Amino acid sequence: MLTVNRILSPDRAAPVVATLSLTASDRAKSRHRFAADDGTAVYLNLPRGTVLRGGDLLGGNAETVIRIVAKPEPVVVVKAHSSFDLMRAAYHLGNRHISLELAPDSLKLEPDPVLEAMLQQLGNLELTTATLPFEPEAGAYRTAAPSPYGHSHDHN
Repeated sequence: MLTVNRILSPDRAAPVVATLSLTASDRAKSRHRFAADDGTAVYLNLPRGTVLRGGDLLGGNAETVIRIVAKPEPVVVVKAHSSFDLMRAAYHLGNRHISLELAPDSLKLEPDPVLEAMLQQLGNLELTTATLPFEPEAGAYRTAAPSPYGHSHDHN
């Protein structure tokens, strides 16, 4: 079993011994056993509160480097007719403290019929279901890798 206990500096060219495809909820587990994409057993022993993102590199001993892949999973993609409509949808979803991925022109959330009905009632929104990687915001007080949109929520 490979044991990893640290997040390494980003390096797209780094040679890896395995890739580990994980859903968003799995990437929030800091101490857990998983099977790598090739079947190799992997044990995460990371600091509590760690939230992994697709592309993160994990290390254990000197030659153990594992790349995290954001595994495609069912999501609802929300697009709007205007930036105000999208911002309004994000506000209402944020008030429900759900996992939400933010992009300049869309939002992604886990499928939920109640939330989807609420968004339909807001109007001026287009909801589509898809199977895509899901990279929700980590939250202001959680340890996380940098956002792909250039901002971070690590306030230390």
